[in-house]
Amino acid sequence: MKPLSRRTILRGTGVALGLPWLEAMASPAQAKPPVRMAFLYMPNGVNIHGFWPAETGRNFALSPSLQPLAPLRDYLTVFSNLWNANSKGGDGHYVKEAAILTCQTIKKTPGADIANGISVDQLAAQRIANQTPLPSLELGVTPVAIGVDAVVGYTRVYGSHIAWANSTTPLARELNPRSVYERLFRASNGPKGNAAKMDALLLDRVQADARRVRDQVGQADKIRLDEYLSVMRGLEERVERATKPSVTPWKARAAMDAAIPTDRPADHAEHVRLMLDMIAVAFQTDITRVATFMFGNAVSNVSFRFLDGVGIGHHDASHHQNDADKLRQYEIISRWHIQQYAYLLEKLRGMKEGESNILDNSMVMFASALNDGNRHDPHKLPLLLAGKGGGRIDSGQHLTYSVDSPLANLYVSMLDAFGTPVERFADSTGPLPGLLHT
Repeated sequence: MKPLSRRTILRGTGVALGLPWLEAMASPAQAKPPVRMAFLYMPNGVNIHGFWPAETGRNFALSPSLQPLAPLRDYLTVFSNLWNANSKGGDGHYVKEAAILTCQTIKKTPGADIANGISVDQLAAQRIANQTPLPSLELGVTPVAIGVDAVVGYTRVYGSHIAWANSTTPLARELNPRSVYERLFRASNGPKGNAAKMDALLLDRVQADARRVRDQVGQADKIRLDEYLSVMRGLEERVERATKPSVTPWKARAAMDAAIPTDRPADHAEHVRLMLDMIAVAFQTDITRVATFMFGNAVSNVSFRFLDGVGIGHHDASHHQNDADKLRQYEIISRWHIQQYAYLLEKLRGMKEGESNILDNSMVMFASALNDGNRHDPHKLPLLLAGKGGGRIDSGQHLTYSVDSPLANLYVSMLDAFGTPVERFADSTGPLPGLLHT
């Protein structure tokens, strides 16, 4: 049979659903799988006493904060002593967090004349923009903060964006899981006011085309296709539940009529997981190869009372003042974020792509723009990189550099592995030694 194109999609009314890699898409002349790049950002820094491994090199033991990554150790690279020198001045949060992917000094302003720089994700996305349906995917869970932080005199817009198309244009993040899901399916649901009302679930619209494709592939691909559609059905049902208002039968009809689907699920943990699942699906189906996700905005004080032993918000915990109980809660919150990182990595590792998997062909960075949130410390940033970048990343190491080495050097190396090399990014002095296979 004629091989399927890597761009084969399932079509339905107003829907175009990309497919994962299938054996029927392979050919002797096929190029290597594409490399993907994702950045997960956590605000407020970390409990520095539990984050970094004590040992350097390959024989390092995972620290308490990094224990959730134990099954993924061979995919993991931990960095010590990188920082963004251009964020050393200004306030405690905005100058650091807005520049985590740009390595620039942002302009202090309370108004519309914002200034930063192009972020590393967008530099990569712009160079491969014609290779995927979406150049990049920007996701978050917290709405853009508005107004001015009167304490420091910076517009809160800075704290709501890490992806910047250029020095004056931060990219809008999608917060609504339903909207992301429909965007990935390229669904047309009529006017915006009716976007939440689907006559049929999106997968139902492509079932006929799925049967047609199923008849064209071998037994192994049939199983892989069925598994993929089953996973997508589960994701779709979770989106439906998470974005549908909770209306109990005994509520008045007026209350039922007034209920409108929310842009944000009430459950913070499920909201985060849904967004990470969207990144995984987008990478699996090659809808995009570049993504960013913000666990929260700068100065985020999301309540983590849903975690055992935590009774305060994230920002409150980060200002621990060396109080033992606050440090304990700060550590629990940091570890929870690492668990979500591990969740995404496991999803990507489980997605087969020929003889490899999506994580083999990805670079997924986890970062905070602060070291210790209590001191707003920009030195020795907590940075992790997972994935093998299509074989370019020499993973499974704890790499330690001289104090205050440029964070931008990491981005130079990542851009090289991504296939979009640059001689210089921001204040870089070259690629990071020891990270890339030559």
